[in-house]
Amino acid sequence: MKLCYCNSQRSFKDCCEPYIKGIEKAPTAQALMRSRYSAYATHEANYLIATTHITERSNYSKEDILLWATSNQWQKLEVLNTTENTVEFKAYYLDQNKKPQIHHEISTFVQDEGNWYYVDGEYY
Repeated sequence: MKLCYCNSQRSFKDCCEPYIKGIEKAPTAQALMRSRYSAYATHEANYLIATTHITERSNYSKEDILLWATSNQWQKLEVLNTTENTVEFKAYYLDQNKKPQIHHEISTFVQDEGNWYYVDGEYY
């Protein structure tokens, strides 16, 4: 069994993969955030663009997302705090020089017509 990249201790096929493949909708902001982390780990830039709120999409390019996703080796996700519309997390990764890094963010999400979307984040 391939464990999910989001560190849920569930299998990828029973956790984030159905969201990334569009089979199911992420039911919460945290589920969307976890699936977005898994999408970085699996280089699914189309999913990352699609799950960014329409008002923010022009701030991101598929090419930049793919470059960030593929130039880093994603190690693990740690969810620190969650509210209905925010998720604080740390994403651990090795950069292109194999140097350990931590991306610490509080992400804001919005639900629009039954779908959760990433809006923006505050970085620490």
